[in-house]
Amino acid sequence: MNNYELMVIFTPVLSDDEFKTEQKKFAALVKESGGSIVAENAWGLKSLAYPIQKKTTGLYWVLEYSAPSDFNEKLKIQLLRDEAVLRHLCTKLDKYAVEYNAKKRSGVKTGTEKVVEA
Repeated sequence: MNNYELMVIFTPVLSDDEFKTEQKKFAALVKESGGSIVAENAWGLKSLAYPIQKKTTGLYWVLEYSAPSDFNEKLKIQLLRDEAVLRHLCTKLDKYAVEYNAKKRSGVKTGTEKVVEA
């Protein structure tokens, strides 16, 4: 089992219910393949750096999961088939990235925070 992080940008025309349904669909796909979900984070509507399919905003969703290495090809096919997905990026996490993400989720200082002067 390897650790991965998946970022998906969905089309901004989805309603809240449709957005949640899309998230559940891909999370269920991970679970059905024998993987487990570590963390899920819906960022919501954000501006894009450049237009994609004539859209300037997108609904961002980040999923951290562990799954067998052959699963990613199946996931990629499903993401490419889905018309609600504008872009996706799946990255394999090394042990340092997994540790960093766990610290960040738990609220422990990671050493990369910005210092705010009053």
